[in-house]
Amino acid sequence: MAHQHIIHEIKDGLGTITLNRPPVNVLNIAMMEEINEVLKQWIDVKDLKILLFKAQGKCFSAGVDVGEHMGDLAPKMIETFHEIFRLLDRFEIPTASSVYGSCLGGGCEIALFCDLLLLSESAKLGQPEIQVGVFPPIAAQRLPKIIGRKAAMDMILSGRIISAQEALQLGLANRVFKEEDLEGETLEFLRPYLKLSAEVLRITKRAVLAGLGDDLEASLRPIEDIYLNQLMKSHDANEGLKAFLEKRKPEWKNR
Repeated sequence: MAHQHIIHEIKDGLGTITLNRPPVNVLNIAMMEEINEVLKQWIDVKDLKILLFKAQGKCFSAGVDVGEHMGDLAPKMIETFHEIFRLLDRFEIPTASSVYGSCLGGGCEIALFCDLLLLSESAKLGQPEIQVGVFPPIAAQRLPKIIGRKAAMDMILSGRIISAQEALQLGLANRVFKEEDLEGETLEFLRPYLKLSAEVLRITKRAVLAGLGDDLEASLRPIEDIYLNQLMKSHDANEGLKAFLEKRKPEWKNR
């Protein structure tokens, strides 16, 4: 089935979802729903060995549509966006992202949530949400487990953008490739996985996750509650989002 905002295919055990909402792949609810539809279709595909996110356009993704972050749309946006991760959490095969250019906000959360992260030298990653008065729930849940508490606190609380090389040094990324080589090198990196048994990959990933003891649902629910019932009821969260849309500096009231 053709979609408006993504391209998807399964070939030789590799399932690819390509973000395709020009120019910078801003994730709106309609696009998230398309991703969720494909993920639901692919969960039970027995010969699928790797799930890969990549993108077309100027960059991987500039993040979530800020206009859909506000007012009555906020709960639906959070529910639809977080369904991506709840579905990904059910995928027992390895998941990967191949990233170039800006990879920010919700786009960065998709990339870092995957088991494997491959970057071009141009990649810039970050969770700048705090600069517009909100925070990234998925990064809050996942990032400390990947790069440690102190590095995660720095990224999330400052909202600063990091380079591909810093992401590699932090352990956030697996490899960094030259810009022009990213697509070919991504396929080369994933090729060994595609030679393996899909069932053995599932069982082995299941064992690794059991060792980590990482229960997404148990930790994400309270984060969502804080986001919707504390953050989004604050003056400054709404002011920050409005200021972003109005292209002005926010006037914080610290409440």
